[in-house]
Amino acid sequence: MAADTTLAATPPMGWNSWNHFACKVTADDVRAAADAIATNGMKDAGYVYVNIDDCWQGDRDEQGRIRPNAKFPDMKSLVDYIHSKGLKAGIYSSPGPKTCAKYEGSYQHEEKDAQQYADWGFDYLKYDWCSAERVYQHSDMPTVYRKMHDALVHTGRPIVFSLCQYGYERVWRWGASVGGNLWRTTEDINDHYDRMSVIGFDQDGLELFAGVGHWNDPDMLEVGNGGMNHDEYITHMSLWVLLAAPLLAGNDLSKMTPETSEILTNKEAIAVDQDAKGQQGRRVAQEGPLEVWAKTLADGGVAVGLFNRGESTNPVTVSFKDLGLRKRSQVRDLWQHKDLGSFDTGFTAQVPRHGAVLLKVQ
Repeated sequence: MAADTTLAATPPMGWNSWNHFACKVTADDVRAAADAIATNGMKDAGYVYVNIDDCWQGDRDEQGRIRPNAKFPDMKSLVDYIHSKGLKAGIYSSPGPKTCAKYEGSYQHEEKDAQQYADWGFDYLKYDWCSAERVYQHSDMPTVYRKMHDALVHTGRPIVFSLCQYGYERVWRWGASVGGNLWRTTEDINDHYDRMSVIGFDQDGLELFAGVGHWNDPDMLEVGNGGMNHDEYITHMSLWVLLAAPLLAGNDLSKMTPETSEILTNKEAIAVDQDAKGQQGRRVAQEGPLEVWAKTLADGGVAVGLFNRGESTNPVTVSFKDLGLRKRSQVRDLWQHKDLGSFDTGFTAQVPRHGAVLLKVQ
C-alpha cells in the first residue's frame, strides 16, 4: 500500500525537539513548544506538528507495550494538551532494537508500538534507521519500513509516516511505495552554513520523486539556533521552501528573537513551500557560486531563488526564458514583501555573501 496522499498533501510543518533539546527534552519542554506555536504566530503561519524526537522511551510492560520514561510521566495527557491547542503530535522510534540514543526501539514490537502511539493519540511517526543496522541489511529497508506502515494503517488512526534513513538505497525511488509521506534524502543537518548549503543544494535532480503526499526531506530547520548569520538563515529558509521541504523548526521557541520569528513565519515564503501544485524546485542556472533555482506554482507563477554561495556580494540574474516565460513579467520580492515592477527578459539583484533573494515572477 502506497502513502496516503491526503495525510501530507503539502509538506508537513511544525517543530521537532531534537536540534535544540536533544536528549534533555522533557514533557514540560514539549508543552512549552505547543504553547509558543499556538500564540507566537507560528500556528497562524501553518505550523501544526509538535514532534517529540528520541529519548522519551522507558521500558516495556509484561505485555510488551512500550512505556515512556520519567521525563514523560503521562504521554496521553501530553498529547491531549497538544491537541487542545489545535495542534498535532508526533513521536519517534527506530525499526532496530534501540534508537540512535540507545533507548528502546520497535524491533519485533511494530504492531504493539503502532497501536500504543494510536492509543495515545499521535498523528506523526518519525522512524529512524540507526540500530536497525544490527539486525537488517540495507536492502531490507523497503520491507522493514512497509512493516511499520502497515502496522500504523492497521490502527485505523491517520498517522503521517516519516522515513529517516539518511537517503540510503536511493529511498526517493521507493519511499512512497512503502507508505512514506516523507523520507530523509541526506545525513543529518547541523547549524553551520557549509553543512546546510551542501545538503540543500545537493537536492537538485530529486524533484522527479516528490509530489502531493510524499516529499523529499533534507532534514529539519536550524533557523534561530545561532550557528549561522541572518543572510545564511535566509538562504536556509528560501532553499527549503523552494524544495517543497517539510518545515520543522528546531529552535527553542520560548526564546525566539523577532528576527528568527520573521524568517519562520513569513507567509509569502511559506506559501511557496505549501503550494498546491506540490512541485519541488530545481536549479535552472549556475555561474560558479551563483545559483538560480525555480519552482512552478499552481497559479502559473514561478518562485525563484537567487543564491550567492560566494564570499562577497555579487549580482545574480534570472533569465525569464530559463523559467519558460517569454514575455514581460512582474517581479515581487517575498522577503521584502514588495512589488519590484515589470521586466522584459530577466531580473538582477545584488545578493550578499551566503545570502539569497526570494522572488515570485508572474
